[in-house]
Amino acid sequence: MVVLSLAAFASAAALRAPDPLLPLLAQTFGTTVGGASVVITAFGIAYGLLQVVNGPIGDRVGKYRMVFWVTAISAAGNLACALAPSLPLLVAARFVTGATVGAIVPLAMAWIGDAVPYERRQPVLARFLIGHMFGIALAAMASGWLGERHGWQVVFYALTALYLGIAALLWFELRTNPATAQRAGGGLTLRESFLRMLALTRDPWVRVMLATVFLEGALLYGPLAFVAYDAHQRFGLSLGESGALLSVFPLGGLCFALASGRLLPWIGERAVVLGGGLLAGAGFIGLALASKAAIALPSIFAIGVGLYMLHNTLQVHATQMAPEARGAAVALFACFLFTGQSTGVWLASRAVDGVGTLPAYLVSAVGLPLLALEFRRRLARRLLLVGEVKAVN
Repeated sequence: MVVLSLAAFASAAALRAPDPLLPLLAQTFGTTVGGASVVITAFGIAYGLLQVVNGPIGDRVGKYRMVFWVTAISAAGNLACALAPSLPLLVAARFVTGATVGAIVPLAMAWIGDAVPYERRQPVLARFLIGHMFGIALAAMASGWLGERHGWQVVFYALTALYLGIAALLWFELRTNPATAQRAGGGLTLRESFLRMLALTRDPWVRVMLATVFLEGALLYGPLAFVAYDAHQRFGLSLGESGALLSVFPLGGLCFALASGRLLPWIGERAVVLGGGLLAGAGFIGLALASKAAIALPSIFAIGVGLYMLHNTLQVHATQMAPEARGAAVALFACFLFTGQSTGVWLASRAVDGVGTLPAYLVSAVGLPLLALEFRRRLARRLLLVGEVKAVN
């Protein structure tokens, strides 16, 4: 579990490292900050769309083994980013890297879904995602600091070394831990696996999950990509300082992860969903109104707590959408999450280049509580239906 959490750390680091670099990339390549944000959008699109390939392959060849291979290949992708001489080539390298990095967290989650019973899965997933949270926090902080002092390429060289080290640890686990080889194969061809993934979308509950996570990705991660830039412009912070400010976001998620084992039995997952949406919405309101960095800090922290309250519940239910094809189901879930994120970043970039970050913050401040309220309603109906079916059986 520790090695998988480290792989999640690397995945998050590659995802969020460019955020504090946007002003530097814009200056280097002679474009706007919104134009430079295409390095985030391209990564997110590939991260999401390639799940339709990664999921079925993971079900076929073994989820843990697949995590090892994509981690190793991602090292080469990050090296290509560091060596890119122009913005179009950097975007292309980021797209290719996103295609492989995108398999890490969904397949690791699917492997946990296979290995851990449902009643113990939420706290286990929360602990697994601690690595992801630290990846976001340290990547934002280190990326701004390294980029400001040594250039943006150094950030991608550091990511290359990180991926090589974690790939070595995953290989060692595959060689020494029998549990990592479980449930490979399944007897299906890749074509049959793809068709099974497509068939999942016929289930109304699966469609609810996919629509919810798409909107969550757009509303949360769209404006979040520009928080470091906004702090740099509005509060006069350096790139390193704005990256450090953004690192408060995953600390909120870490607090939820540590408290989830006691919080969930106490208030229930429907209350967690609604509370998460309300907290994240309130955080974006605070961020929009903040007059200095010290006021923005608790707002970013609240967004982090709210995100992980909402998203961790979605992730747990994603592992249960189709237990017989868990790799494909979780990959489909991730596809919609990161397609939503890419859409959100693109839409937010239009606002940022036109009038600033305020409209993006306000849309999320209103949209997230409404999304959480609607999902809570549908979740209550789903749990009631499942309970009735169990009673009949």
